Amino acid sequence: MNLPLLLQSYAFFAPVVPLKPYRWLDFTASNADLTTLDLTDTTAFNSYVFDRLLAGGRYVGVGGYNEHRVIYSRSAHFGKLEEEPRCIHLGVDVWDEAGTPVSAPLAGKVHSFAFNDNFGDYGPAIILEHELEGVRFYTLYGHLTLASLGGLYEGKAIAAGEVFTAIGPYPENGHWPPHLHFQIIADMGTYKGDHPGVCTLQDREKYLALCPDPNLILRVPISNQ
Repeated sequence: MNLPLLLQSYAFFAPVVPLKPYRWLDFTASNADLTTLDLTDTTAFNSYVFDRLLAGGRYVGVGGYNEHRVIYSRSAHFGKLEEEPRCIHLGVDVWDEAGTPVSAPLAGKVHSFAFNDNFGDYGPAIILEHELEGVRFYTLYGHLTLASLGGLYEGKAIAAGEVFTAIGPYPENGHWPPHLHFQIIADMGTYKGDHPGVCTLQDREKYLALCPDPNLILRVPISNQ
């Protein structure tokens, strides 16, 4: 079965993070604030997200799938000036305080994990492998606590609804304001502990086919803008 249709038709997924009132955040060029914000200053970026956009922690921030973002200019990790930069986001971000617990939406096992320690990278990341009605796919969790990688091993069983990690603080989370990068991947190929979470405009359609909308699992209503 087609993976997006399978996920759409599935009756229930356990919550990945506890969602309080939320706001959909925009990190595209249409957000004029980003033209004056020093995105390389993680402390300033964090203050903008949590104090201004999320009203001092009153809200959780969500969004970003298939978003053409300008915030990746903060890091050479997403492409050098002479190359086509990576700018299309392939996951959904959930912006919440460091330490927020993260749970598995359905049963699976640990495929791989790694500490991707570059400025702007995932930081600690965990990838789970799932099988649903005979269809194998993967979920990726990035920007985690480094401590949550302790005790993991490939093949470790994770139950639906089990808390298995948490949102990490900066700088260990890849130097980002605290958030979870959540992504669905149909085929991991040879990747372990890592997978592109941002692609170029040229590769947009290829990667969107490989990485369906994570809101098929998160199921955050899109009407609350």
